[in-house]
Amino acid sequence: MIRTYPMKIVKRYDGNPIITKEDIPFPCNTVFNAGAVKHRGEYILLLRVETLEGRSVLVIARSKDGYRFEVEEEPALAPSTEEPFRRYEEKGVEDPRITLLDGKYYIFYTAYSSYGPRIGLAVTRDFEDFKRLGFVSQPPNKDAVLFPKKFKGMYARLDRPTAPEAMGIWISYSKDLIYWGRSEMVMEPRPGFWDSLKIGAGAPPIETDEGWLEIYHGVKTTAAGSIYRLGAALLDREDPSKVVGRSFIPILSPSELYERTGDVPNVVFCCGAILESNLSEVKIYYGAADTSICVGSASLKDLVESCHPPR
Repeated sequence: MIRTYPMKIVKRYDGNPIITKEDIPFPCNTVFNAGAVKHRGEYILLLRVETLEGRSVLVIARSKDGYRFEVEEEPALAPSTEEPFRRYEEKGVEDPRITLLDGKYYIFYTAYSSYGPRIGLAVTRDFEDFKRLGFVSQPPNKDAVLFPKKFKGMYARLDRPTAPEAMGIWISYSKDLIYWGRSEMVMEPRPGFWDSLKIGAGAPPIETDEGWLEIYHGVKTTAAGSIYRLGAALLDREDPSKVVGRSFIPILSPSELYERTGDVPNVVFCCGAILESNLSEVKIYYGAADTSICVGSASLKDLVESCHPPR
């Protein structure tokens, strides 16, 4: 019997892409993969912008409506010129994820160097002043998202250590945000599915009555190369190492021209999603083909219902 599924879970904004390199007020190669939050009624994106030298910096864009953004003239975070950060950020700072917790906005980002990717952590209260707190993983590791809540007094994060045998999503815990342990595998790629090669956390988890909603990316290899799609999963509210549901089909797949063609074709990649104040709509911000920033919207109910119990 062939299963039937809803045709569309995420609805693309008609004005996509919302940010391209022409919107960046300094010369650059491309813009993609933005962290997203709402701060004091203002939508804030922390954009990954690749400079002409080929290194990524993080740049703030602001909006009143979540669709029309003004991009700041200078990066908020660029590869550091001071140790101990300079050595491990020499090739760029990438793919930020932002979580509000205890009145502070914590930013996990990928620090890239000749040693590979590792997770960096920065913090801000106002998106004016930023402070690096340190590196919180060894390489190779990336795709880190911080839960907006502690579990039995411990911070929790999802990440993706790179192990060719199983490139899945792990959970770790920390008392101080710097030293992490108690690591467990949470989700693995699924042979025969759209996320069969590797998966990674996307937006920071959103708390719902049914569990923690995690929007993640999954990759499948084809004869023409990899395809990056978005899926959804539900993690247990009290023990987020347990998966209670996962989408059998993607919630968003590259199909539009701006998702199919670009620096890296056939990619939709999410680093940030915002649950609106009505608690029913989720805005999902995603990079398209590593070339632009786009947005789509979905109902929280549809996202949760797309997550079926594991087979």
